[in-house]
Amino acid sequence: MSDLGWNPLHGAPSYPPERYAVLADRIGSILRSRNDILLVQAEAVVALEAVAASLSRPGLAAVNIVTSLYGGWFGQWLRRGGVAVKDIIAEPGRPVETEAIAKALDAGPPFDVLALVHAESASGILNPLPEILALARARGIVTVVDAVASIGGHRLDVDDLGIDIAVIGPQKALGGPAGVSALSVSRRAWDLILSDGAPRDSILSLADLKSWIDGDRRALPGTPAPLEFFALETALDRIEAEGLENVIARHALAASATRAGLAALGMGVWAPVANASSLVTAVPVPKALAPDALIATAGRLGVELTEGVGTAPAHLLRLNHTGPRAAFQTVLSNVVAYGAALRQAGHPCDIAAAAEAISTAYSP
Repeated sequence: MSDLGWNPLHGAPSYPPERYAVLADRIGSILRSRNDILLVQAEAVVALEAVAASLSRPGLAAVNIVTSLYGGWFGQWLRRGGVAVKDIIAEPGRPVETEAIAKALDAGPPFDVLALVHAESASGILNPLPEILALARARGIVTVVDAVASIGGHRLDVDDLGIDIAVIGPQKALGGPAGVSALSVSRRAWDLILSDGAPRDSILSLADLKSWIDGDRRALPGTPAPLEFFALETALDRIEAEGLENVIARHALAASATRAGLAALGMGVWAPVANASSLVTAVPVPKALAPDALIATAGRLGVELTEGVGTAPAHLLRLNHTGPRAAFQTVLSNVVAYGAALRQAGHPCDIAAAAEAISTAYSP
């Protein structure tokens, strides 16, 4: 007799071990990286902490760029392992200035590591990655890039840019699961990680994960969660079917249409185009209005707006057009709901003009 209470989510088949290597190679293709690709059975913040833990030891010096709370966490993790950390803290909600980085690097001491976030979902900004990497590369510094909120939404050529460690999560522009992440690790990064006794026997040990690379790339450490890997495989199927360049273009269109709608609404945006992420658009809230009230009004219309994280005193709301949300219907809903919330709060705006601007942006 069949078990009428059986659910395939509770009894998922094991993920075939031989397909882990295929997944890693597909991720390497998206990253345009010929470096080692590691799969981490956790959300990307765990992969980022694993990088910090695996690099950290007394005697190392690092420049850590802080443009959100994520950069702040990375600096704390490095310090916990004994690294001498020089934080470069940008203005709240703003990208870092390359001049500040150059000044810090020239002031010394000689730095071993430079870490930064590429795109910030907290504020919708994009840090000047090529320029920063060029400064580090000229000085032989190992670079760590948090690309969780940029992969799939922006071009990221790991090999051409010379990124030593890139950390990604598929849950944003790639439209995949949050419970698995990946890293690209260069030979220079491995040399630094493995020198002076890398940490072992830990969920945060990249050296332990390297055993998968050095072996046959079959059995991952621990007990893999099959649903996460099946979901990742499906997400990569979708990305490859659409084409990575088309995915990036879709996010760029969603961002530009959002900007056009906000301009027609009579509202400005936070980040200039050159420093703006294609995944999230942040808008300064008029001083007389409360962000939580606007969020609540939009929520009653079935639209989720969120407040900027760690951006005080910038007073920002975020319009999310990431992954499957990078589409006409969501962009239109975001801007119209924001306009409706503003109007209900007594702030005049032209919702019809905003809708027309968005429709024009999406017209062939």
